[in-house]
Amino acid sequence: MNRSNTEQAGTEQAGAEQAGMGRLLWTIALPAMLTNLATALFGLADMWAIGRLGDAPAQGAVELGAKYMLGLLNVFNFLRTSTVALTAQGTGSGNRAAQGQTLARAMAVAVAIGALLLVAMPWSVPAGLDLLEAKGQLRAQAHAYIAIRYWAGPPWLANCVLVGWLIGRRQVRRVLVVEITANAAHIALDLLLVLVAHWGVAGVAIATVSSEALKFALLAAIVLRQPAARQAFAAIRHRDTWRRGALARLFALNRDLFARTLLLTVALLIFARSGAQAGPVTLAANAILFQLFMLSTLILDGFESAAQVLCGEALGSRDRRRFTATIRAGLLWGTLAGLLLTLAYALGGARLAAWFSTDAQVAGATGVYLGWIVVLPLAGVASFVLDGVFVGAGWTRAMLGTMLAAMALYVLLIWLLHPLGNHGLWAAFTLFFAARALGQFIVLPRLVRRGFSAS
Repeated sequence: MNRSNTEQAGTEQAGAEQAGMGRLLWTIALPAMLTNLATALFGLADMWAIGRLGDAPAQGAVELGAKYMLGLLNVFNFLRTSTVALTAQGTGSGNRAAQGQTLARAMAVAVAIGALLLVAMPWSVPAGLDLLEAKGQLRAQAHAYIAIRYWAGPPWLANCVLVGWLIGRRQVRRVLVVEITANAAHIALDLLLVLVAHWGVAGVAIATVSSEALKFALLAAIVLRQPAARQAFAAIRHRDTWRRGALARLFALNRDLFARTLLLTVALLIFARSGAQAGPVTLAANAILFQLFMLSTLILDGFESAAQVLCGEALGSRDRRRFTATIRAGLLWGTLAGLLLTLAYALGGARLAAWFSTDAQVAGATGVYLGWIVVLPLAGVASFVLDGVFVGAGWTRAMLGTMLAAMALYVLLIWLLHPLGNHGLWAAFTLFFAARALGQFIVLPRLVRRGFSAS
């Protein structure tokens, strides 16, 4: 075979491998997207139900309360991401016992954090409302919402572990079924308690607590039927599960993910606080637009979940070629999905945003700032995909470093763009995600060389 034929054969083989990786990526990403869309219905259903009342302060209270709970709980999302990464790495290395030990350790951490949150409740709720500058009627309604929804915290933490463990084992479709079931119950309760029983913000909060408890029951039933989960019960009694080296690795991973998520949460709280300072109409408009942003984020997060699993498996099996193929496939398909979301919001975003409030002022304000929601999917998609790569490979310290740099830029832009009002706030938020992706691209080649240097 001459050189040109050899090169052509190599190109065809590489193309076939890339196509195969694309298909494998979608087998995880698509169910994860649908799962995330089901999750997004929590916020969308809440905002729609409370918006039917035509009460801007009530809608703003639900937004502030939801932001508080997002800020409180999302910093512990490391339970999900670290469980995905460690479970996938155990799968890639062929170590089944490690999967059970991962589940045992992660669930122990979730239970401990849940207990601490309940003890801190009398102090954390007033402090959070002070931080968000909630006052008067807005504060009273937000407090009523949080006082109920807070009890969804412990099952939410446990669900992070169970979902992460199932995703790490590529059982995303089972997670999807649970999410759809729980969200159907959530929507039904929203309609019943808010629009029929007229319980207002309390009805929205009760719907969330009830659906989170249902989700835990369903996930636990699925996990407990699997042999690896029974290994987790056995692992609790084994000294190896709690040896210093294994715990140190878990806590180092969780520490970096906690700090990274804390920074992201601070960015979201700064966003919410700045919107609250602009008045209830702008706050309600930002709440609606933020829900549309979260919708696009949860769709694109499917590629992050796929990258976590596939990069974790590739690193566990020391397969550099598969690792880089996963990165290329994730960025390619993620960018195409981001482009489709941008087009969808450009064509129908105004109509969709207006659907979430009957207040004419709120509906008008959403149209003024809608352009930022059109831009955000493309600005943020690379950072979502690369987050999955970094988490799956365990490069959490480097990911934290890029987050710190982007956060510093975000705070600076908030100050510099303040004269532009709410447009300046959205511009800073958009550039925050673009800066994160740029930092990750800069450090990625060095991390790949170091991670596979012994391969």
